[in-house]
Amino acid sequence: MSNWDLMMPGMGLTAIGLAGVTISYAGIAHTFVDGMHALTGLTMFVGLIFLSTGILDGGISTSNRAKATTLVTISIALGFGTFALTMNSSNYTITLAGLLMAIAFPSIIIAYLAMKMPQYAKPVGVIVALASATGIIMWFAFGLVSPDTYMINEPIVEEEKKEMQLAGPIFTITILENSSIQGNPDYEPDVAHVPKGHTIKWTNADTVAHTVTSSVDFGDTFNSNMINAGEEFTLDTSKLASGEYEYMCVVHPWMTATLIIEEPKEDVKVVIPQGAGTQQIGQIYFDPEVIQIPVGTTVIWENTDSANMIAAGNSFKFTFNAPGKEDYFCMVHPWMTGSVEIQ
Repeated sequence: MSNWDLMMPGMGLTAIGLAGVTISYAGIAHTFVDGMHALTGLTMFVGLIFLSTGILDGGISTSNRAKATTLVTISIALGFGTFALTMNSSNYTITLAGLLMAIAFPSIIIAYLAMKMPQYAKPVGVIVALASATGIIMWFAFGLVSPDTYMINEPIVEEEKKEMQLAGPIFTITILENSSIQGNPDYEPDVAHVPKGHTIKWTNADTVAHTVTSSVDFGDTFNSNMINAGEEFTLDTSKLASGEYEYMCVVHPWMTATLIIEEPKEDVKVVIPQGAGTQQIGQIYFDPEVIQIPVGTTVIWENTDSANMIAAGNSFKFTFNAPGKEDYFCMVHPWMTGSVEIQ
């Protein structure tokens, strides 16, 4: 025989858990952590329901034990409530407090009427339920369909969208396709050496949403929130201290990578000397022809010749952000070759 005393709260808590997980993964919450915050709120409401049921079951007890328990509960609630209202920077604290009062006051009134004047409890409860349903419907209705302009006193002036100016050179990292499957490659490169001052750009090439979240402090250093498929997240490294940062996807915590912020390296110059556009014995085409540089170094090619696609006196620069060897040549004069070894 099933134990309904256990099954009822079990089913309620399971339903709340499913709601929290749905909120976390459906994109309603910005991050998995935000979804868990919503879940704690739902759990608190269920706790209030069980608490009020226990208090009102068989009438309100006047024993010393009941009074002490009520006093402790009220003290804890007031303590955390005071902290929430005065010592945090959330923009939703007042909204949450108003929501709690909107639930608490009608509940207190209905409970009082149920004990003292039960004949009024049912009609008052129906009125409160209808008012609540109307408020919820209006809330969602105005969220989906805005009021007509005649209801708005001041005209809405749309601000011009300003394109975000990225600071410094761009270092690209890709969130790979199928990275949500545990064991697959996820971030490319997995270990990124980035000179301080560069802007890192993560691009989500997967079909599901991911995050880029610093692991040690769980997002205090940097946090992208949800990056949907095809979207990007940028991070200015000029505000980060040099060192190693591990990061992860909070939706798929097995996705981890390392970001190493290094002090800016001096640029390396390669000169295209005079006469390089003419193929002849003993001619130097790139000076030096082979260079060895650490990852994150910028190489500047300066043309001192009168030919080549780079105009005389001009230069071209490129930052090498991945280890390996890069051979290069001049498309106009293919005998001009050089090599960059990145370590």
